[in-house]
Amino acid sequence: MPRPRKERLRLRRVAIDTYRENVAYLHRDCAIYRAEGFQALSKIEISNRSHRILAVLNVVDDVSLVGPGELGLSEQAFDQFGQPPGAAVEVAHAEPPASMEAVRRKMAGQRLAKEDFAAIAQDIADHRYSKTEMAAFLVATGQTGLDRDEILHLTRAMFATGERLAWDEPLVADKHCIGGIPGNRTSMLVVPIVAAHGMLIPKTSSRAITSPAGTADTMEVLARVELDPATMHRIVRRHRGCLAWGGTAHLAPVDDILISVERPLGIDSQGQMVASILSKKLAAGSTHLLIDIPVGSSAKVRRMGDALALRKLFEFVGDRLGLHLEVVITDGRQPVGRGIGPVLEARDVMQVLENDPAAPEDLRQKALHLAGRIIEFDPDVRGGSGFSIARDILESGRALARMNELIEAQGRRPDPPRPGRLHFEVHAPRAGVVTAIDNYRLARIARMAGAPMGPGAGVDLLRKMGDAVEVGTPLYRVHAEVRAEFEFARRLCEQDDGYRIGDSAVTEEGFLTEF
Repeated sequence: MPRPRKERLRLRRVAIDTYRENVAYLHRDCAIYRAEGFQALSKIEISNRSHRILAVLNVVDDVSLVGPGELGLSEQAFDQFGQPPGAAVEVAHAEPPASMEAVRRKMAGQRLAKEDFAAIAQDIADHRYSKTEMAAFLVATGQTGLDRDEILHLTRAMFATGERLAWDEPLVADKHCIGGIPGNRTSMLVVPIVAAHGMLIPKTSSRAITSPAGTADTMEVLARVELDPATMHRIVRRHRGCLAWGGTAHLAPVDDILISVERPLGIDSQGQMVASILSKKLAAGSTHLLIDIPVGSSAKVRRMGDALALRKLFEFVGDRLGLHLEVVITDGRQPVGRGIGPVLEARDVMQVLENDPAAPEDLRQKALHLAGRIIEFDPDVRGGSGFSIARDILESGRALARMNELIEAQGRRPDPPRPGRLHFEVHAPRAGVVTAIDNYRLARIARMAGAPMGPGAGVDLLRKMGDAVEVGTPLYRVHAEVRAEFEFARRLCEQDDGYRIGDSAVTEEGFLTEF
């Protein structure tokens, strides 16, 4: 006896951005909603003869949004489903993800196997997990921890869910900073320097998770960063590099989905961080990778011992993935450069490239050291000469020329954003010397002012550690684009401005970098 045909609904596109989560909308008076016993926030399966997706259900009462005979899909879900408005679709209960059992075991403190991580990653890639379930996975791995083998398994599982870029060259360079230091936009200087040297460096970056700006957010001030794989290949083949957002290239997409949950929760566990970075680099086709670990009392890594342990972890996982990986430990006692926030950081980058006398020297020096280390991956370069090669490329204007080529190739922004029109200054409450700057506090102030969503929002540093100040000397300027965010940031500064001023030039305990 043939199975009875399910009642169908008409597909409707609902113009709501649900940020990497498939969301479906049914009217409360929909006959299928009543007959199937659906509940809001449950997972449903949507299908027709050739397409199928999973989505989280939202129930609505407004017929102008979705009528009783319609199924609405958010922008994310509609694009993924790939069917036109009005198409006939069926809906059914979705089976719970089988891999949640492994998540529950991890929550209980048990160690997971390679197969567990593969199943979890695949279910996340297939949108079987709700954001609540993904948050449970992230909290479980963060609180109970991941050993080095688990991190390796997670890295491989995340890498396996997406595409891999192939460059057909023996040396494909990349660099990554683990974050935690505001203004640390060295990638936007390293890429044009290394590319001008002739090495291949296709830089794919994430957007900010818990910081006021990521490399992709800052590059987007100058040029388009959402490049499809074909466009990225064309640019890299011609110019030897790019500065792109990794999300559109479908590289380790599980990482991007998890980041959408990590960002609002402020989660950034060590194991997840290592897996996130290395899965993306492996997917981007990198063969040689430089990792920057800044250390400081208000950095992500606060003690040298922790930095050395993290270096060993990166080296262990990288070695088993076939990556030539080197780690440098750098000074993370204060922000790098002056700007914190996309527009202000882009300004610093361009000043360095233009050899502007006003360019922040600490950003310039750090970028040259990192670029020099990458240039020394080149077998034709003598060890120890990378810094001078990088400096010559920068001072000759070749790095600026290459950056402008990349901006034009990716698509220059005709009307780039400017610093937020609302601004106020924070002044020194006493005379003395700046002895410490709280990275976390300054980053939080910049985010409260609206960065990175508001690209012109952020903090412009006017004094750094070791600078002498008088009562009333401006320490930094806060920019905002929205009045409410302006007030939020000002109140945060009143509670604690993030600067410490002492009586002498004695600053936080000295720090020796590996450069």
